Amino acid sequence: MLQIHLIVGSVMGTATELANTLSQHLETAGFTCVPNHEYAQGDLERHQDAVTLICTSNTGMGDLPANIAALEQELHNAPPPIYGRHYAIINLGDSSYPSFAESGKRLDELFQDLGARPVADMLIIDALEDSDPSVPANEWLDKVFIPALTHLNNADA
Repeated sequence: MLQIHLIVGSVMGTATELANTLSQHLETAGFTCVPNHEYAQGDLERHQDAVTLICTSNTGMGDLPANIAALEQELHNAPPPIYGRHYAIINLGDSSYPSFAESGKRLDELFQDLGARPVADMLIIDALEDSDPSVPANEWLDKVFIPALTHLNNADA
């Protein structure tokens, strides 16, 4: 079964809580999930056989949280060989800020510019619309992400 490298970016803890829920949900579905709560340069290469799932919030200025800022820096300054790598992004934000979901959009663009392939369209969860982000995230996992992973797994078999 596929392994999921779950990169977590959190400022206030909401993305961390959501990532824990996602990890449990994915493991229940039969996937191996490796959470990464403190991204360090080279982590993408260390997990080169895994599907990358990023669960991150934004700062109010649209930046990535400090615990995964190294990911964006690495993709800009010393891009790892991720051509063909499968990934997906869940971006938590607040649409009352003009920079709503900017960090996720930048990451998505960087991954695609380096030839990585999205497993699914980015899920953007707005705190003003969803007080419990696990509801839309679990729905997205079941309807979009897990079926896409299952398809990938069957294609590799």
